[in-house]
Amino acid sequence: MDSTSRIIVALDFDNRREAVEVVDRLGEECRFYKVGMELLTAAGPDLIEHLVAKGKEVFLDLKLFEIPNSVAGAVRAAGALGVSMVTVHSMGGTGIMSAAVAAARDFPRLRVLALTVVTSMTNSDLTDIGVTGSTSTEEQVLRLARLAEAAGCHGVIASPQEAGPLRSALGAGTLIVTPGVTLPGGTPGDHARPGTPGAAVAAGASHVVVGRAVTRAADPTAAFRLVRANLDLDVERDVERSPEWIGQATAATRVASSPTRSSAASPAAASRP
Repeated sequence: MDSTSRIIVALDFDNRREAVEVVDRLGEECRFYKVGMELLTAAGPDLIEHLVAKGKEVFLDLKLFEIPNSVAGAVRAAGALGVSMVTVHSMGGTGIMSAAVAAARDFPRLRVLALTVVTSMTNSDLTDIGVTGSTSTEEQVLRLARLAEAAGCHGVIASPQEAGPLRSALGAGTLIVTPGVTLPGGTPGDHARPGTPGAAVAAGASHVVVGRAVTRAADPTAAFRLVRANLDLDVERDVERSPEWIGQATAATRVASSPTRSSAASPAAASRP
């Protein structure tokens, strides 16, 4: 898999116009886009059909957490739209994950991914929801990932920091998709367990999801190319941490002086990935 195929750009917008604008600006540079609950609710399934018609792959990130019959129906609807990946929540247990996998069998290109622990959560958050004792975030991620693998899921969603342990624990063909990636010198936003794209892939991630660093950059194409270059780096080389590299990352991903997002100034917008 080449580096471009590993990068999924998150279209975390509240309207179709801005999402399509980013896709058009990136052109042939980017093949894979994430559509989440916000954009699907705002723009509807027509946007997914538009992306698929343009030859793009779509990662439909809905984190489905419902009774098995409802989850299966949603997965079939996603497959009919032509998406490549759809997410279910592993906390729903084997029942909903198995139902999702069974529903996806009618769509050979569709992969079911199980969300383990969202990247904003910490050990204390797990305690708050009743995951007690000495269980760490990493241990919970691994526990849920093994459950997902047993249910037949094609892959899992976890932070860059769990990519290495997951690759050791799961089969070589399992997809490991990591949101929460940042370029060197970048800010992690609301991701509690971030990492660079290069480090995530070197540790075992099959794909990385990048959002604001590209979509809100003054030059999204330059920012995307920098993410791709970071994937191609040897993560142990000093260049990844050098002032020159950090300067390039900062310049390429600088937010445009007049952001186009209608909600760019709001606290909610500032917390998006």
